[in-house]
Amino acid sequence: MRIVAIVLAAGESRRMGDRNKLLLPMQGKPLLRRTVETVQGADVSRLIVVLGHEADKAREVLSGLAVETVYNPDYQVGQMTSVHAGLSAITGACDGVMICLTDQPLLTPQDLNELIDGFANRTRGSILVPTWQGQRGNPILLASEHCETIVKGETNLGCRRLLEKHPEQISTLAMSNDHVVVDMDTPEAYEQVCSRLHRADTVPANPESTPAWEKGNRNGSGNT
Repeated sequence: MRIVAIVLAAGESRRMGDRNKLLLPMQGKPLLRRTVETVQGADVSRLIVVLGHEADKAREVLSGLAVETVYNPDYQVGQMTSVHAGLSAITGACDGVMICLTDQPLLTPQDLNELIDGFANRTRGSILVPTWQGQRGNPILLASEHCETIVKGETNLGCRRLLEKHPEQISTLAMSNDHVVVDMDTPEAYEQVCSRLHRADTVPANPESTPAWEKGNRNGSGNT
């Protein structure tokens, strides 16, 4: 199963106040870097990160990682412009596209592989949506042969409204934990997620020397 992952990292994170949530520390790493490393650990054949707001800082955070980046100049218009930018960067054949949000730090490679397996074994539809106790979550998976027709003309819609417009194409997968429904749009949600991760102690220590993104943070880049 050839899956292309698109990580949406272009938004302004307005509900976080004056802080760019992509740069917020999450157990020793900026959130964006942590998310990308999580996706890299899953069974994906390619990873594209869509940048927009403070793109230069985001590129610095991703320094040293084997990922592709694409810039969305229309990121302020809406989330689907970033989806379009990511889809437009895909070349070659694939079986599906996984649209990943950056602000779901509880997700693990195992969670993503569970979703990919569910997509491979679905019996209907071209969109797979994970759920937890009936609540829809993210990331979603789109069958590649339907991506262009599904998102055509929908540049002003978010993924939620995209799903509402195409209910006949949706298949759902009940997940084994709530990670797909936990995100962090506000300072309060950020603190709650940090507390939960600290209690779970899910992230191993990184023995590598100080990376470029950390040096940048020490010089003031990305701090708020």
